Amino acid sequence: MGFIFLTVPFLCLLSFTLTVCEPIAEPNLLDGLIRDITFRSYRDHARRFRTGKVIEIDLPANLSGVEVDSVRFRCGSLRRYGGEIKEFRIGIGVLIRPCNTTRAMLIRQKLGSNWASVYQSRLSGYRLISPVIGLLAYDVREVAPAELGIEAGEESPIGVDFKTLNDSSNGLIPLCARFEEDGEIRISRQSGPGLCTTTRQGHFGLVVEAPLIPGTEKPVGKAAIGGGCIGAMLGFFLLCLLAIAMLVNGKKRKNKARKEEMERRAYEEEALKVVSMADHVSSSISTNSPIIHVQAC
Repeated sequence: MGFIFLTVPFLCLLSFTLTVCEPIAEPNLLDGLIRDITFRSYRDHARRFRTGKVIEIDLPANLSGVEVDSVRFRCGSLRRYGGEIKEFRIGIGVLIRPCNTTRAMLIRQKLGSNWASVYQSRLSGYRLISPVIGLLAYDVREVAPAELGIEAGEESPIGVDFKTLNDSSNGLIPLCARFEEDGEIRISRQSGPGLCTTTRQGHFGLVVEAPLIPGTEKPVGKAAIGGGCIGAMLGFFLLCLLAIAMLVNGKKRKNKARKEEMERRAYEEEALKVVSMADHVSSSISTNSPIIHVQAC
């Protein structure tokens, strides 16, 4: 019984820790989740995914703030004619490597401020003034689609249009940021107002310089985040203990009431037995007592 009482709060604590203190904090995990949702939609509604047609993907509520669109291209046609998907302009001559099934699925994602913070936390000396948008390519397969590489030449790069996405830059000159898979960030100048270019797939955003001023910025480090998580965990742990104590107390009261009821019934049954035996003895005496006759002299 004691083992169960110790196990319940531990499971509560573990569940709370996984839910609160471990959100999706790595971009590649989010990319994998978006890929799986997109291809599940593709398998369920294959007729909607016509070649060259941009399809909006429905996302679950826990991905609020994320927008996803996808389009299927033939690798050869994309190389000969180029293509578009929302903010991305793919020029002629782009290569998809390797394209083993002749078709590739391009996925465009737009991350709102609540999700773009995953990338903002990697920036030092810069701040995002636009959503983070991503372009990834996958092999069109029924099972385990593999990520493909998008290669464009310097003379005909992929254009990324931020004209309708960037926020106020407060007079500062926006710069283009490309977030690499290994965590590296490449900063470059715009090719035009609100326009960036790239020669490969990835995630992109507009940033402005934001030098840190001593005393004004207090970055929240892992220690502070860990402390907050530990505090929340302890609080929830105490709540679990309180709930268990109330449960045990209620069970004890119920057992006590049941025991008293059983004792009362036993007492009543014993009293009934005593009364019954007394009546029986009295009846026997009355029936068997001898009658003495007295004769008069």
